[in-house]
Amino acid sequence: MTCDLQVNQAEQEDKTMLINQVLELQHTLEDLSARVDGVKEENLKLKSENQVLGQYIENLMSASSVFQTTDTKSKRK
Repeated sequence: MTCDLQVNQAEQEDKTMLINQVLELQHTLEDLSARVDGVKEENLKLKSENQVLGQYIENLMSASSVFQTTDTKSKRK
């Protein structure tokens, strides 16, 4: 009978260990999920900023004579 008790006790310890591992993995998954959400938000913010900067640069280039297209045919004549 003590052998059965030891087996049950060992099984209970194994179950407890597995439950603890599952809980730890759940917490890790929650942390990773939160991190992914944060990275997604930052990515969207940076995309928006890049669009604004791209438009700004485009406007600067169009306003500057340095970046204006030249007609090479008229210069050849």
